[in-house]
Amino acid sequence: MKGNRTVNRAGVNFRTVAGRCILLSCLFFPCGEVVAQGSQTAATSQPQPSAQAALPAALPTHQTIPALLLSDIHFEPFWDPGKVSQLAAAPVSAWKAILAAPPSADRQQRFAALQQTCHTRGEDTSYPLLESSLQAMRTHAAGAKFATVSGDLIAHAFPCKYSALFPHSSPEDYRAFVEKTLTYVMEELSSTLPGMPVYTALGNNDSDCDDYRLDAHSDFLSDTGREVTKGFPLSERQGALETFAAGGYYSISLPAPVGHARLLVLNDLFMSSHYATCAGKADTTAADAQLAWLQQQLTEARRNKEKIWVMGHIPPGVDVHATVIRMRDVCGGQSPEMFLSSEKMAGELVEFSDVVELAIFAHTHMDEAGILKAEDGIQRPGSAKGVAVKMVSSISPINGNAPSFTVARIDPSSAALVDYRVFAASNQTGVDAAWHEEYDYARTYHEAAFSASSVSKLIAGFEADSGAKTEASRAYIRNFFVGNASPLLGLVWPQYVCSLSNHSVEGFRSCVCSAAR
Repeated sequence: MKGNRTVNRAGVNFRTVAGRCILLSCLFFPCGEVVAQGSQTAATSQPQPSAQAALPAALPTHQTIPALLLSDIHFEPFWDPGKVSQLAAAPVSAWKAILAAPPSADRQQRFAALQQTCHTRGEDTSYPLLESSLQAMRTHAAGAKFATVSGDLIAHAFPCKYSALFPHSSPEDYRAFVEKTLTYVMEELSSTLPGMPVYTALGNNDSDCDDYRLDAHSDFLSDTGREVTKGFPLSERQGALETFAAGGYYSISLPAPVGHARLLVLNDLFMSSHYATCAGKADTTAADAQLAWLQQQLTEARRNKEKIWVMGHIPPGVDVHATVIRMRDVCGGQSPEMFLSSEKMAGELVEFSDVVELAIFAHTHMDEAGILKAEDGIQRPGSAKGVAVKMVSSISPINGNAPSFTVARIDPSSAALVDYRVFAASNQTGVDAAWHEEYDYARTYHEAAFSASSVSKLIAGFEADSGAKTEASRAYIRNFFVGNASPLLGLVWPQYVCSLSNHSVEGFRSCVCSAAR
């Protein structure tokens, strides 16, 4: 791309947009007063749906069941550095008492110094915020039949913070502390939501060596798998233990009253464009094995006429934020930045869209929706429908967002996601926080279900609205960054919308550059 040549439907090129990078970064990172004001006024900044708004013909509530969707907890055990030695020495059963004790006198100063040492951009989930979140889930997700956790249970910069406090520790010591932290979070969820199955995926931070680094067939995966699968039915637990030990992925039947449906949980860290082994080497072996397993599972589901949910942490498709910030000249031949190293996983889900009812991802910390569909114009048996994608927003407020979780309504007869509500905290600390409904999908977008057809219709409306003027576009932008009704997403609205339904390099390029041809 040269000069100011138009490269997208709104007549704004990537280099022009990249000139707004400081503002754009506010979509994903704290930017002072803009975000602070938005998060503190979350309860009042979002217009609430009118009581007279026309509702879609959705299933009555009594014909659906609730489910809890949450992600990116990023629990911060280093929030009070004076307690970390106690945590390291104690069993997980003693952690709650240690964390609940009054904070150290110098907690704030020591934690600020630790954050500065590790160049951390914001604060993750402290003990008070975790407790506030759990109590809000107990209140607003009462009666939920199951919960999904889409990865990243532990804090950012975990290795740096641990090493700063334990400079002479061994890799085994570090792995033990990571495993304790993961176990504590999972046990807190289980004790807060007794009797509710909790299905957990690993994220790029959930590793015993470093961010985006992990070894397959490791002791860490074996140990963590025992905790993840602890409450599984005996008939399914052994198989889940074996695949989790191999690569952190598993299959589990969705619980009654959902009928004839399974959840496939992926560890797509191995598919990430940033992935390396703990030794820092590139290796596709684990990703290839997991994709072969995924294809086998989907083939069996099609044969058995089962419905499938797929959950991972890192979504397939284009990382628009990185693409713009790095000034990728997409229409001049450069490739956009991609979340995953290949399009194979997305391709498998599209190929089996007659089987896959829903895909759940996270990672961006934002509340998002999308569709995976065939992009070559060729309609194949089973792939015509497409797959609706729900991106779950984060508990962690590290980006300046309000902590949040999602309560879904599921049709148990079809495993379809009928509706969902997002709940958000009134502050980022959890101290005296009030949790309120941020928005309701069905009321906001007047759709009867979160299905491939309804999401496709919604995105088509966005594509026709390059200036983000319609009620639906404004609502999406308002709800994207939970707790901060900022219009900044509008700066890259056409490019962002292209990413919602074009998961491949060429599909995204064609969409973004169509006006230039």
